Amino acid sequence: MTDQLSIQSANRRSMAAPGKRKRLRNFLAFFHGNMSAKIGFGVMAIVMVACLMAPWVAPYDPQERVARPHVEPSAEHIFGTTRQGRDIFSQILYGGQASLAVAFTAGAISTVISILVGISAGYFGGRIDQWLNFVMNVVLVFPQLPLLIVLAAFLGQVGPIVIAILIGVTSWPWGARVLRSQTMALRQKEFVLSAECMGESRIRIILVEILPNLISIVAGSFVGVVMYALINEAGLEFLGLGDPTSVTWGTMLYWAQSSAALYTGGWWEMIVPALTIALVGGALALINISIDQVSNPKLKTGAHIKRWRRLNRDIQAKRLRGVS
Repeated sequence: MTDQLSIQSANRRSMAAPGKRKRLRNFLAFFHGNMSAKIGFGVMAIVMVACLMAPWVAPYDPQERVARPHVEPSAEHIFGTTRQGRDIFSQILYGGQASLAVAFTAGAISTVISILVGISAGYFGGRIDQWLNFVMNVVLVFPQLPLLIVLAAFLGQVGPIVIAILIGVTSWPWGARVLRSQTMALRQKEFVLSAECMGESRIRIILVEILPNLISIVAGSFVGVVMYALINEAGLEFLGLGDPTSVTWGTMLYWAQSSAALYTGGWWEMIVPALTIALVGGALALINISIDQVSNPKLKTGAHIKRWRRLNRDIQAKRLRGVS
């Protein structure tokens, strides 16, 4: 009996291995000839690893006064110090943990809501589509940034977790509308109609037949919300609506503005976190562009465009031979 179980487990592992290798090849093929993906993912990987390694890489505690106020960048303090004498390099690393956590949490919340609402509205139709579409339109009516400012001001000085929830529950309608329209198009495809004729449950059709065909749209929506959340989290905290005792890239900008860093000559206190946010936002934008280039044939570049040009030439040659 034991030998039979071991043989069955070995067979399962051998069957799963080709699938893992295929997924790995597909992931690596995403970067082939896609310079935007290489740069974007490379920058994000460096930033995320550096922030995760902050307890071992950062030379000082981010809240500790370690030098005189506004010490210029030097070998001891790479990015200088703040008006309170805190090391900016250490704050960048520790602050990145909170800021990126807020951005990715908001992106996950928004993506889950947009998937549930968008696919449900597009697949079920009827009254469900009418009510969900009405909710989407109502949320879209309110401008998101002023709405976030009002909510944050109403709740008081909110922490990073509350900011992530606020951004996540207010930024889902755009992604939901796109998923709704794409689901309505897939709803009439042959493979979906065949699954319905075979008696497959609606939940299985949504999860197995429809959702895998929307992965590129879901990924693009997620990256877009992450970029939006990163910028808006910094904006809310810069306005003083966040928790000033927490160390994030937004609170760094808030304290730099409060201490008039640009006017007193301590430009590095304001410029360093601002450039960091711009760098990460640019990397996320490149990732989003790379996803569009792979999922949309009209935007394919690099090695992909050569393949598509060759395919178009073959199609044109077949048409000419058919006419002749």
